[in-house]
Amino acid sequence: MEIEIIKVGDLQTNCYLLIKEGKCLIVDPGSDEDFIIKRIKELELEPLAILITHNHYDHVGALDRLKEVYDIKSYDHDNLFEERIGIGPFSLNVIYTPGHSSDSISFYFQDYDIMFTGDFVFHGGIGRVDLPTGSYSDMLKSITKLKQYDEEITLYPGHDESTTIGYELKNNEYFK
Repeated sequence: MEIEIIKVGDLQTNCYLLIKEGKCLIVDPGSDEDFIIKRIKELELEPLAILITHNHYDHVGALDRLKEVYDIKSYDHDNLFEERIGIGPFSLNVIYTPGHSSDSISFYFQDYDIMFTGDFVFHGGIGRVDLPTGSYSDMLKSITKLKQYDEEITLYPGHDESTTIGYELKNNEYFK
């Protein structure tokens, strides 16, 4: 599986294209839908679905337009359970990770040791918990859940650079 990172919007949200066998999943299309559409066309991909880590505007701004253009379904906390699912050639685990928001989820691609965390965990930090439906106690519970996973897993956040669980265990004050 290949990962294409597209920075979108004023907050430079990481929109990801997960690519396999000429098909793709779109993760967190925050805005700049025309740019996302252009990139999908350039790569000659067939979008299968949209994955949403949480419903803040900077992660869903282009959602409706992309659903309309590609006639595809979106998946988020409201229509997913904590389980393993398959979408075309993609297989992933859905993990509820509330804290930044009550609807925060992470997508774990076990076959590749990668996880898309939205604004749950960042390189050296965590997402804000002072926004509506955010909760520091929920964030700590989600971090405890994440600590159970392999340290080699690469985390792809909603903003900034990727990291690993191992790095966060050693360097992130919230993981101590």
